[in-house]
Amino acid sequence: MPKKTYVTPLAWLFLTSVCVCSALAQSNSPSPQDATSKRYELTARASAIDSRAQAHPEIGFLFEKEGKPQDLQHASVDTRVPLKGKLVIWLMGNSPGLFERVNSYGYHAIRVHYANGWFSKFGKEPPPTDPMHLGKIRLEATTGEDFSELVAIPKPDGMKERALQFVKWLAKENPQGKWEMFLTSDGNELDWDKVIISGSSHGATSAARFAIHQKVDRVVMFCGPRDQYETWQGLPSATPANRFFGFSHVLDTGWSGDHYCRSWQLLGLNKFGPIVDVDKTKTPFDNSRRLITEADVKGDVNRAHGSVTPGGSAVKDASGKFVHEDVWRYLFTHPVDQVGMPVSADSDCRLELRR
Repeated sequence: MPKKTYVTPLAWLFLTSVCVCSALAQSNSPSPQDATSKRYELTARASAIDSRAQAHPEIGFLFEKEGKPQDLQHASVDTRVPLKGKLVIWLMGNSPGLFERVNSYGYHAIRVHYANGWFSKFGKEPPPTDPMHLGKIRLEATTGEDFSELVAIPKPDGMKERALQFVKWLAKENPQGKWEMFLTSDGNELDWDKVIISGSSHGATSAARFAIHQKVDRVVMFCGPRDQYETWQGLPSATPANRFFGFSHVLDTGWSGDHYCRSWQLLGLNKFGPIVDVDKTKTPFDNSRRLITEADVKGDVNRAHGSVTPGGSAVKDASGKFVHEDVWRYLFTHPVDQVGMPVSADSDCRLELRR
């Protein structure tokens, strides 16, 4: 007859805990599908995706230069993070640091190659008499529709169509990323209500101009917008003004020339709070849409311009960490219906700069 074994209450508690922990470990173990969860980074040439795409040497917009491809496009998504159903379209050079962060927020991100090379030719001073001069070119470059007599940018070479074709390609090449969620039900358009349009400098300005024309989920403007001699910033906007977010450094020449304060004011951003120094006010920065920094850039104006985006010019603390992580998260994720108290227009900001 087997010898009976007695388990004390303490031992029973220990065994129960082990069983529970073991069960939890098994329930949390990766399934075969989980093995595909990771951060995906993809690249493709615009000319390879869409045979209709063309170069425009008349504005310095090329597919190749010195034997190197110029039309490379970038995309990324992190499927380890709960996806939020938002697509960031970035209108500037490739920005790995920015893409890493928006991916960590649960967002998809793409950078498209579109006909934006016109700026070096037509973005010079002094301005012509038309106060919509650059705005018309920006709109043609982003939409591929005929808005300006100075450039001829067909639909396949505008940002809007390039983004659509890239997302279609991504839906096939990266099914794990579920890129098809950003297409309309017929697959013929992007679902712009899910798009965050963003850029820096020249790209921030084009993002703002596009969003006035096309309703999007949100606009994030780093060191911009400018076009300081134009008035398109004050046009009725398809994208509500509370969805525009701006961030710039006070040493940037966009401040010494009143370019940023002017654009922000024409966009109506003072209705959603004062200009807030992020180095003195913690998130959520009084729910404002107008953020500035005085972070130490050693007095370097050029560095100041690029310091507001993640990258080599961004400011770090003594431990080597970027000081504006909370700002970047705020710009992309702060609920648009949470706004600051309206303030009067900035009395020291010159709105008329064409004189």
